[in-house]
Amino acid sequence: MKAIRVHEFGDPEVMRLEETPEPQLGPEQVLIKVHAVGVNPVDTYIRAGGYAIKPSLPYTPGSDASGTVEALGKGVKRIKVGDRVYTSEGKALNPSC
Repeated sequence: MKAIRVHEFGDPEVMRLEETPEPQLGPEQVLIKVHAVGVNPVDTYIRAGGYAIKPSLPYTPGSDASGTVEALGKGVKRIKVGDRVYTSEGKALNPSC
């Protein structure tokens, strides 16, 4: 799969589109095919290295996205494959639930 990855803090040029392995799902996790991503001011502060919380490098920026569910980890009950969802801070939410 493709992902934007940041290997060092800095200007927008530090972001790179890379091929990455598909994540292995753990219990109660959802794999989402992302159709749209929100870039918020805090995302730019983190990428620049000027935010109090800094993720471990490399990281994929962004916490808000929308798309469709591709796969489910064990124990996921309220969402099914094919559902349209959005994420907020890494949690998949289904507007119909």
